[in-house]
Amino acid sequence: MGASHQGEVIADLHVLEHISRDALMARLVEKHGPYHWGLHSPFASLLRAVVGQQLANSVARTIFARLQEATQLEPERILVLGEEGLRGLGLAYAKGRSLLGIARAESEGYFQNLQEMSDDAVRERLTKLKGVGPWTAQMVLIFSLGRLDVWPTSDLGMLRQAEKLYGLQGRKQVEKLGERFAPYRSAAAHYLWSETDA
Repeated sequence: MGASHQGEVIADLHVLEHISRDALMARLVEKHGPYHWGLHSPFASLLRAVVGQQLANSVARTIFARLQEATQLEPERILVLGEEGLRGLGLAYAKGRSLLGIARAESEGYFQNLQEMSDDAVRERLTKLKGVGPWTAQMVLIFSLGRLDVWPTSDLGMLRQAEKLYGLQGRKQVEKLGERFAPYRSAAAHYLWSETDA
C-alpha cells in the first residue's frame, strides 16, 4: 500500500481513507493533497541525518551541501577527507567520526540487504553504528526504505506539531495518538511534517 515507485513513495487511496478516519488528519490530507516523498539510498539518508542532528535545518542544509560538493557522497572520498577534512566542512569531531564509520560500513556492503529486513531488524543493524540512534534509523526506514508504519516521536518537529494540533502533552500521549493511524503511521507523520513546513 503506497509502495515506492522509482525512488518515491506515492499515495495509496486505502491509506488515505484509513488515516482520514481521524477528522483532524482528514483536514490535513485535504489541505496538503496526496502524500508523496522521495527515497534516497540508506547511505545518503544516514549521512544527511547525522549531519542534521541537533542543528537548525538551514545550518544542516548548508553543511550537507558542502559535504556533497567535496565528496559527491562517495564513501572513499569521505574516508580520504578524514576527521580534519570533515572538520573543515563545519562538522564537529564526533559527527566526523560517525560519518567515517558510516562510509566504512557502506564500502563494506553493510547496508545491502536492508530492504529484505523487518523494521526492527533494520533498527537494530543501523543503531550498532556510532552516532546512529533511534531517530536516524526511523528516518532511514521512511526516506530510504519507504516503510509506511513508522511513528517517529523522537522527531521534535513532528512531536511538537502533534502536541499542538491534538492538544497533547509529551511523547507518551503522542505515541498513543499514533495507534489510530497504524499500520500507516508514516503517512500520518508526513502530514504533521507538512504542517510544520506550511
